[in-house]
Amino acid sequence: MTSPAKPRARRRALTGGLTALGLSSVMITTVGAPPASAATWPTPSSSQPVSSTISVSGVRDGGMVRYYGSGDLAGDGQEEGQDPIFKLAAGATLKNVIIGAPGADGIHCEGNCTLQNVWWEDVGEDAATFRGGSTYTVTGGGAKKAADKVFQHNGSGTLNISNFAVSDFKTLYRSCGDCSTQYTRKVNLSNIEVTGTGSTARLVGINVNRNDVATLRGITILNDSGRKVVPCQKYNNNTAVGTGPDSTNCLYSSSDITYR
Repeated sequence: MTSPAKPRARRRALTGGLTALGLSSVMITTVGAPPASAATWPTPSSSQPVSSTISVSGVRDGGMVRYYGSGDLAGDGQEEGQDPIFKLAAGATLKNVIIGAPGADGIHCEGNCTLQNVWWEDVGEDAATFRGGSTYTVTGGGAKKAADKVFQHNGSGTLNISNFAVSDFKTLYRSCGDCSTQYTRKVNLSNIEVTGTGSTARLVGINVNRNDVATLRGITILNDSGRKVVPCQKYNNNTAVGTGPDSTNCLYSSSDITYR
């Protein structure tokens, strides 16, 4: 129902950044997965339409199959309330998966979860939403074409994102600003490679009035001579109240961010 996404020419620029970060293809892929980087995204082993949400418990290895929405999951816009392609039960792991277009609402984690070597070719409503639990892990993989958010954090706890590549996005991580039940949330970014587009984008958006904390380490930003990518955006719920590092909420220094 959808053809393979065509890598854009600018993605080649990411290869050098991955090397600079020490992110070899071995590090950001898993055993049995084809070598992949932000410059050359993994080639799907096959493509599979998904018309109803796939429930995952335990460990599911997708074998680098591309899954894309069809029927009731054919949405690819920003409408709220869309169903996900995958719904992970507490403690589940999803790995070696490509999510194509339409992407619907990507992945929902109902509790603690791990997303390992998951690639979003064209983010729908969100790439992944973390709804319950205390610790969530995203390691390896990448996302592009996110008209709004990549990762939405609605539940409590800490989200750890490492060895991840992102481009064509507005916000990589957002702590929910208007959920009916609010929490203090934490996010840790480590070895993240970002490609700017010349438009304003945010790595993290956190609620300082809820005492959220974001820690950024090993961030490489490419194609952003105008410094349009904001490392840490502070909010009081949905009202922007400032940017930049501090000693309380946005924990990083200039040495944690490299521009290339």
